[in-house]
Parts: sequence; structure tokens; C-alpha cells
Amino acid sequence: MMWLNILKAFLMGGFICLLGQILINLTHLTNGKILVTFLIAGAILQAFNLYQPLIDTFGAGASVPISGFGCSLVNGAVEGARAEGVFGAIKGGLEACAPGIATAIIFGYVNALIFSPRTKKK
Repeated sequence: MMWLNILKAFLMGGFICLLGQILINLTHLTNGKILVTFLIAGAILQAFNLYQPLIDTFGAGASVPISGFGCSLVNGAVEGARAEGVFGAIKGGLEACAPGIATAIIFGYVNALIFSPRTKKK
């Protein structure tokens, strides 16, 4: 059973990466624009309650990519709005995503200390 879950997560994560690679190859979008596109796609899909079934079926393969972050943001905003109104929507979205944001900042900083970041030469 565990191997089936791993396989499903791998296939879903691979499919999301495939979509990203297709966008890289066929468009002139920058990496940042592609990330934002995936984040917004996850948020929109969750707004119509279409992304949570993907997470339920594919586990980490759907929740770990940036589209899963968009889903979490919408879930937190909806819960916050139900509890506290408009300001609760903002607060709920930030609370739901705070661990992911903090982790990204910490690991980004550590990587910047260890490696020499520079722009890619064309």
C-alpha cells in the first residue's frame, strides 16, 4: 500500500513538473511567472473545490508543489473569512501558509550563505 502511495505522489508531482517544462519550452515566460501561474491555478482550482480531491488522491504529489501552496492559501482564507469576516480572510490565509513561507525564507537564506548566487549568463 505504501508503494502505491509513493507511486501516485510521484506520478502527480511528475505531471505538474511536465506542465512546467512544457510552459518553459513553448513560451517565453520567466520561471517566476510560471511559479505564480501554478500558484494561482492551485488557488482557482481550490476555489471551485477541485484541488482538494487531488490532494486526497495523490497526497504529497499534489500538496508539496507550489499549486498546493495556492490551495492552502485559499483554504485558510475561507476558514478565516467564515470566522472573522474580511480581515479574517487575510489573517487566515497568512496563518495557513506561515510555516511554508518561513521555511522557504530560512532555507533560501542558508543556501545564499553556503553558495555563491549569481545570475545565469546567456
